[in-house]
Amino acid sequence: MIPLHRCAEVAKAHRDGTPIVALESTIITHGMPYPQNLEVARQVEADVRAAGATPATIAVINGQLHIGLEDAELEKLAQAKGVAKLSRADMAACIATGGTGATTVAATMIAAHLADICVFATGGIGGVHKGAETSFDISADLLELAQTPVTVVAAGAKAILDVAKTLEVLETQGVPVITVGQDSFPAFWSSTSALRSPLRMDDPAQIAAAHVTRAQLGLPGGQLVANPIPSADEIPAADLAPIIATAQNDANTHGITGKAVTPYLLQRIFELTEGKSLSANIALVRNNARLASRIAAALALKVN
Repeated sequence: MIPLHRCAEVAKAHRDGTPIVALESTIITHGMPYPQNLEVARQVEADVRAAGATPATIAVINGQLHIGLEDAELEKLAQAKGVAKLSRADMAACIATGGTGATTVAATMIAAHLADICVFATGGIGGVHKGAETSFDISADLLELAQTPVTVVAAGAKAILDVAKTLEVLETQGVPVITVGQDSFPAFWSSTSALRSPLRMDDPAQIAAAHVTRAQLGLPGGQLVANPIPSADEIPAADLAPIIATAQNDANTHGITGKAVTPYLLQRIFELTEGKSLSANIALVRNNARLASRIAAALALKVN
């Protein structure tokens, strides 16, 4: 078993059986520049604490799997250069070679499950990229949701993806997709889309109960909880559609492929929206952290 390095705050919460929410680290290393990345990471952790849970930001540092970071470690990671972006395929190699890497949705789910953390808050999951019928570019996040029993709170799938195909893959893999507070599946920067959500639950206690019931039924995998961005912070889908199309055309023109596609598109959309996409991204991540904390609290009551 890989040794887990829990920070003091997370270790105490683990001993006490109090709610913990996992947080990914790619938003820190690959999502925005320093010092804004550090400020946002601290904001999100504060949101989790204010909602009654303990934040556990997950990363691999010098070959050690950290479950929660001390503030000095968080600051060091925020300033680090050349940090690997880890998913299921390369997480073990990074640990084995003493590397440093930030965890994506899939890698964070793996680490959270190892650390007995059942709830994870992120921005948006990866999914089926447009043109996947020829590129076969499908995020490992989808298969991770199918096999690792963690409830993931996100603002849907990233809007740069083929969201309809993403939902089809999740259905095929038996992953529950639960939207909170509405019947429309949210579209990341936009609160609604033309797609209907497979499931709807409005109460964190219901979502926690569904997590427990899946385990009781012996069903593998986790749940995707789609939490719409607050309407005050969204960018309307109609405004975003031509911007996303332009960014995708630019990516094709420059031959951007593989892991480089998502960061390229997000940066290009940031430029084309004059920073509004990043402001919306921060708002939705914080909103997801608050909901994840309430689900974790409800789950702790059912387990303890």
